[in-house]
Amino acid sequence: MIQLLFSVILLEAAVIVSLLFKTPLRQLVLMGLDCLKQGRGPIVVKTVCATILVVLLTTVNSILQITRHRDDETPDLTPTDQVLFSKHLLEASLMGFILFLALMIDRLHHYIRELGLRRKTMEATRKNAVRLAGPEEIKAREQQVETFKEMIRQLEDELEGKTKEAHSSEATVQALRKQTEGLLIEYDRLVAENQSLRSQVQSADQGHFAVKKDS
Repeated sequence: MIQLLFSVILLEAAVIVSLLFKTPLRQLVLMGLDCLKQGRGPIVVKTVCATILVVLLTTVNSILQITRHRDDETPDLTPTDQVLFSKHLLEASLMGFILFLALMIDRLHHYIRELGLRRKTMEATRKNAVRLAGPEEIKAREQQVETFKEMIRQLEDELEGKTKEAHSSEATVQALRKQTEGLLIEYDRLVAENQSLRSQVQSADQGHFAVKKDS
């Protein structure tokens, strides 16, 4: 029985791997699962799963009985009980794993089909939208595109004009700054000359006053 359980687990693992990767084998597995879920297939699958579940519960019960039938004098399991305990535990683990993998296969098949259906629906919706768009609507959209292009060109021209104005204003500011610096230099020079002339006039006045006083 253990060999049979291992074979079932390997088969389920192969099915899961084939569903995970998009290969030609995946389509065959999907077709097989579709056929399995039609007609009497679901009843057969549910019957097999229920049988495995009953056997699993029976095996678990056997494990519990083995652990309960220990004597107080010999709390450890006898060699025979240990062999039976290991055998039942392995069988229970394998059957539980089989049921888990079966559930995984069912969910993967459902999600893959649901994803494919949604993709087909989206593709059909897109095709219908393109088909429903008549010549007038297409022409109107083309006109909107041309209008948007014209607006973009106008905005680009305005931006270029504003950029040129900004550069011109910057050049004017630089020229005014240089002119102001020249005027400040000239003003400083005139102030210095004025101070020099005042000093000379004051010196001349003092000399003239001294001559009058001596005479």
